[in-house]
Parts: sequence; structure tokens; C-alpha cells
Amino acid sequence: MRSISPLKFVLSWFDNEIASTLRDSETHRIDWWRVIPFVGLHVACLSLLWVGWSWFAVVFAVLLYALRMFAITGFYHRYFAHKAFQTSRLGQLIFAIIGATAVQRGPLWWAAHHRDHHVHSDQEHDAHSPVQHGFLWSHMGWFLSSANFATKFERVKELAKFPELRFLDRFDVIVPIAFAIAIYGLGELLAAYAPHLNTNGPQLLVWGFVISTVALYHATFSVNSLAHVWGKRRYQTRDHSRNNFLIALLTLGEGWHNNHHHYPGAAKQGFYWWEIDFTYYGLRVLAALGLIWDLRKVPVEIRESKKYQ
Repeated sequence: MRSISPLKFVLSWFDNEIASTLRDSETHRIDWWRVIPFVGLHVACLSLLWVGWSWFAVVFAVLLYALRMFAITGFYHRYFAHKAFQTSRLGQLIFAIIGATAVQRGPLWWAAHHRDHHVHSDQEHDAHSPVQHGFLWSHMGWFLSSANFATKFERVKELAKFPELRFLDRFDVIVPIAFAIAIYGLGELLAAYAPHLNTNGPQLLVWGFVISTVALYHATFSVNSLAHVWGKRRYQTRDHSRNNFLIALLTLGEGWHNNHHHYPGAAKQGFYWWEIDFTYYGLRVLAALGLIWDLRKVPVEIRESKKYQ
């Protein structure tokens, strides 16, 4: 971080446009100031020792994990990054907001870096290749570095024309903060009006936001790290991507990573019926409701091509 005024430093925590001007492009240099909230969220998981647990809080955390994972996998990834289906402008905004609650930056930043990953997959300029940079860097070091802070707008020109998406990207802390406050408020309301649920604001905040978000982090990050070193390779891709059933379960279908790198544009990443892909099942429901359409399929001839014998 360069020498700046205290006011500009404070504003940089809320405005990514300001923050981007304060960071250099040095590769593999951790921005230690940005590590503080990331580490803080992990440490906050220990709060469960004080807030306790309830069945309601645990189920609430699981449901929020599933909903936000679906928004990341179905929309941040398959829609924004790969255009695997179509939706309305309102539809993309709604799921962009839901995805933003996962605290994985804005949809433009996420999609731009993912597109860049596919261009350079497991090569020197792939920001999160475990083959090139090691496990820890590919799992979480890369997005804490100065070099990968700014949004690569040249990769998402067709999305950057929407001012609402640019706003979410520029002020990406607003949605998570509002989401956390809303969860706390819900917990306090339930404590007052539904005491039989045995929950309250602090407890619901810790389970529904903190623990759920940290679980989301590491499940999502495992696709970048583990899914390039652990699993089976069906297709002869130019990278080290692998299919992994466990990661597919944790990420609602993203673990079929070798499939995905073979044909990135498909809305369904589990190419065969036995490859569980909960995100695709959810997309099919949205399509049946008319909320999304034109789900792209993998052509049979491509699905059956370039397989290892």
C-alpha cells in the first residue's frame, strides 16, 4: 500500500475504484491490510463457543450456504463468466445481489478473473494455478494479493455496460454488511416473537453469516486448488483440471471440473446422468418458471471427443 491520506485510506475500504489506484501490480505480493477482514471472519467462527447453537440456526446456515452457493455457481460462474444461459436484466441483478452476499467480491470482478483463468489455465499467468503457484496460493493467496485486486473490465465488456453491476462491483462491501445486519435483526425478532426456536441475533449472525460464509469460501476455493490436483481426468484438456465427486457435492456441481474445462459454455457440468449437478437442477427449475432460458447443452460429439482411452 502506497503512502496515502487517512481519509483516502478509509474510503478505499468501501470504494474499490479508489482502492484500485492504491495498489501495484506486483505478482505474489500479499496486501496485508486486505487480509485482516478475511482472517477476522475465520476467527469469528470461534464465537459459536459463546452464542451456542440451535437447530434453527444450523438449518438456517445450511440453507443460506446452499442459496448463496447456487448464486455463485449458477450465476457468478455459469451465467456471468460463461453465458451458459440467458435471463432478464432484473434476473441478473437479483442473483448478482444474492451472489454478493457470499463475500466473494462483485460479479464483474469474479467473472473477469474467471475468464482470465480459462485463457491461461495452469500456465504462468493463471492467477490461481496450484501447478504454477502451489496449493495455498491457488486456494486463497491469489485474491489477497495486490496484483489481482482490480477488476479486469476488458474481459467483461458486455457486462460492464450495466451501471447496476458496476455499482455492485465498485462498492462490494455494501451487500454483505446489509446482509449481516438483516440476519442479526431476524435473530432478534425471532428471540422476541418465536422464543421456542431458541435463537437470537448473535447466534443467527454467527451461524447464518460467519460460519456459512467461511464454509462457502473454502468449498468455492477448492475448485481452484484441489480440482486441479485431485481427481480423475476424462478429457485431454491443456490444463490439469480434474473431476472430483466430493467437490461436486460441496459446490453443487462445480467439482466436474475436467468436464467444465473441456466445454466451458455448458449450463450443465455433470455431463452424464450419474454426475450429480445440483446447480443445473436448480437452473432447470428457474427455466421451467420462465426466469431463465436458452440453457446451453454440451453437443454429443464434443462430449464424446478427446477422451483418454
